[in-house]
Amino acid sequence: MKIKMDDDVLKNQNKAADFNRIIFKRNQTLVINLMSSPGAGKTTLLEQTVKALAHEYQIAVIEGDLATERDAERLRALGIKTVQINTVGGCHLDARMIAKTLPDFQLEEIDILFIENIGNLVCPSGYDLGQDYKAVILSVPEGNDKIPKYPVMFHRTHLTIINKTDLLPYVHFDLEEARKDLQCINPHADFLALSAQTGDGMEEWLNWIKEVYANAARSQD
Repeated sequence: MKIKMDDDVLKNQNKAADFNRIIFKRNQTLVINLMSSPGAGKTTLLEQTVKALAHEYQIAVIEGDLATERDAERLRALGIKTVQINTVGGCHLDARMIAKTLPDFQLEEIDILFIENIGNLVCPSGYDLGQDYKAVILSVPEGNDKIPKYPVMFHRTHLTIINKTDLLPYVHFDLEEARKDLQCINPHADFLALSAQTGDGMEEWLNWIKEVYANAARSQD
């Protein structure tokens, strides 16, 4: 027995992504989708980002996790609007989940919305959330093999961040090899290395955010 699937199985998902994109652009809200494997440092990076930029931009976060609000609570403690999505086992966020949270925000007052996706290097890569940019975080303890082993994720990113560089003296990780692997898969992606824990290299990340925000603002003119 053969089953023919003529309809796009992601049809409703993609419609929701287009809906989100229209809403974000209408409110001139820059949206960055942060992805990584579990424990790569997404929340720590967001904490340090908020501390550095909250005086310049109104920032909010959609926090994705399988369970608990622990990461959301860390961000709320900094005084920023954070809405939790618990997928209860789902390995990624989708655009419909994001759409359901939008009434919780006053988007016209938000300059930058970060979406912290579920920790996973496979599932989140295939889902458009309506974001402006995708950024993937890879931590040095994960090793150099992750970029070539998970090419779809890194092929679809605008930026790859190598985090936890303070651990480079203690683990086997070659930054130049990672840069070359990314160039082979996605030559148009930006690449930077930092330690969210110590702050080393954070300036380059903050400048990247400021640049893409300025580009988005110019495109609205």
